[in-house]
Amino acid sequence: MNAQRILVIDDERSMRDMLELFLKGEGYEVTLAEDGRDGMEFLKVNNYDLVLTDLKMPNASGLDVLEFVKASSPATQVILLTAFGTHLSALGAMAEGAFDFIEKPFKMDELKFQIQRALRVSELVTNQIAPQGEDLGFLPLPMVGRSPAINRVFDVIRKVAQSPTSVLITGESGTGKELAARAIHESSNRAKGPFVVINCGAIPENLLESELFGYSAGAFTGAVATKTGLIPSAQGGTLMLDEIGELPQHMQVKILRTIQERKVLAVGSVEEIHVDVRLITATNQNLENMVRRGTFREDLYYRLNVVEIEMPPLRDRREDIPLLAGYFLRRFSHQTGKTIRAMEKETLEALLQYPFPGNVRELENIIERAVAFETQDRLSIDHLPPHVLRGHGLGHGPLPTEIPLPPEGMDLEETLASIERSLIFDALRRTSGNQTDAAELLGISFRSIRYKIQKYGVDLADI
Repeated sequence: MNAQRILVIDDERSMRDMLELFLKGEGYEVTLAEDGRDGMEFLKVNNYDLVLTDLKMPNASGLDVLEFVKASSPATQVILLTAFGTHLSALGAMAEGAFDFIEKPFKMDELKFQIQRALRVSELVTNQIAPQGEDLGFLPLPMVGRSPAINRVFDVIRKVAQSPTSVLITGESGTGKELAARAIHESSNRAKGPFVVINCGAIPENLLESELFGYSAGAFTGAVATKTGLIPSAQGGTLMLDEIGELPQHMQVKILRTIQERKVLAVGSVEEIHVDVRLITATNQNLENMVRRGTFREDLYYRLNVVEIEMPPLRDRREDIPLLAGYFLRRFSHQTGKTIRAMEKETLEALLQYPFPGNVRELENIIERAVAFETQDRLSIDHLPPHVLRGHGLGHGPLPTEIPLPPEGMDLEETLASIERSLIFDALRRTSGNQTDAAELLGISFRSIRYKIQKYGVDLADI
């Protein structure tokens, strides 16, 4: 197997020499360039898996190198080395396609870790491009980020992936709970097995048991054939029970028994089936409070919460916004056949100032919408939604606690209903009509939002 090729560009000789010694010791093939202009000359005649480049250099900067790489070699990843780590230009570079940036002075083990991640992405992209030049839009989404908050999540995932331990993933809507569960699965020895996700709040209560455990032919009216349940279908792999807090209490008992005995009994059957699955659960609710209220079984809670991973909201990892925005920009640009290479500085600044109550999922939706409207090669601030530009919206801050009573009085029930309908409509709009996500954003159950949509006659076609 040929050694992976890395181009190092830095105007400081001591830095070039140190990186060359380290990288060759790690088994990489290394080329050195004194500045951005020389680096781009090397890039014209050679293929590299990774470019490590200083940000501030004479003749041509690291940003110039990045632009050249993205235009000529999309599989090549770029990591910026900079003493200006909090400067907007470094953050903007991630939005324009840089894999990451590392502040000088850096630790070699930190650099090694980032290089390994970048080369893995380069390999994935190369393997997708090389055979037929097919769609890159469906590359598996990496867990993107460099913030301390998301790095703590990465650390726990690495530690628990190879064990059979049950994991409870908590966090607000849109923070990436399913993505974290998938990362655990793909990093485990069960990666070749199925990864089955069950949304406990999306299945009608009267169908839950038959959907989860399966049923035998003739078990009930309409059961003309035996059906394998969702839990047995995860055999040899990983089972994710999303929105576990929505599980009715009678089903909590059955799930607890399944965990304890590793067996399921299909509806209408007398023969139990052994199941070998890794269990991961997720919720945006406080299960401890539910235990205290008596709505969630304490014994089940302790079975599920062997290891807890708390997904941070995007407002607590704001330094990841440029990297995430850049990833989504490239993804949706490719899917739509557009050549939007970067976003304007003002666009990035607006995103950095917005609180993102819908977290990463909201950022993804915003970039997808903006790409759909953009006709130039840079993403304009003009295509960001009005609520982002206003700097406020659903979830941005506390709602008004005082509404003045008109002199002529009011119909209180009608006023409250109007406010509730408006919030439901706004949440559905924010989540592109996804009822489950909208319910999480509002802090209510899936069943509640479904009832309220019917109650207020909200037409999802208008979303």
